Amino acid sequence: MSSKTKIIVVHLKELIYTGVFILLAVLFLILMILMFLPQKQGEKPAYSRDTARYVPGKYTTCLSLGEGTVDIEVVVDESCINSIRLVNLSEVVSTMYPLMEPCLETIADQICERQTLSDITYPDENKYTSQLLLGAIQAALEKAALPKD
Repeated sequence: MSSKTKIIVVHLKELIYTGVFILLAVLFLILMILMFLPQKQGEKPAYSRDTARYVPGKYTTCLSLGEGTVDIEVVVDESCINSIRLVNLSEVVSTMYPLMEPCLETIADQICERQTLSDITYPDENKYTSQLLLGAIQAALEKAALPKD
C-alpha cells in the first residue's frame, strides 16, 4: 500500500481571525440574552414603608393666576418636607401679584419647620393668597404621599 502524505498548511493569521470571530459571536449572544431577559418586577424601593411618609423627589403643582401660571415645587425626602419654592415665575405674574413671593416664603418656613400644613399662620391682608398657596402645596404633597396598598 502506498500512502501519500498530505500536508495541511494552516496560517496563524487565519486561526487568530477565527478565534476573534468566535469570541465576538459568544459575546454578542450573551449580550442579546441579557438584553431580552425580563427584569425583576418585585424590586423594593430604597425607602422603608414603616418610617416613610413620602416618595422622595420633587413635585410640582401648576397654579393659574389670571392669564399667567406659576409652578409651586415641593421637595421631599422619605420623611420630611425639605423646601417649597416658586418656579417658572414670569415677570407678568410677579408684577400683578407682588405678595406671592413673600407670602410663600413665610408659609414655606413654617411648613418646613413644623412638617405639617395645620396651624399655619398668615396675616389677614394675605389671607386669599395664602389659602391659594396652601391649596397648591397640599396638592403637591398629595402627589408625594406614599401610595396606599
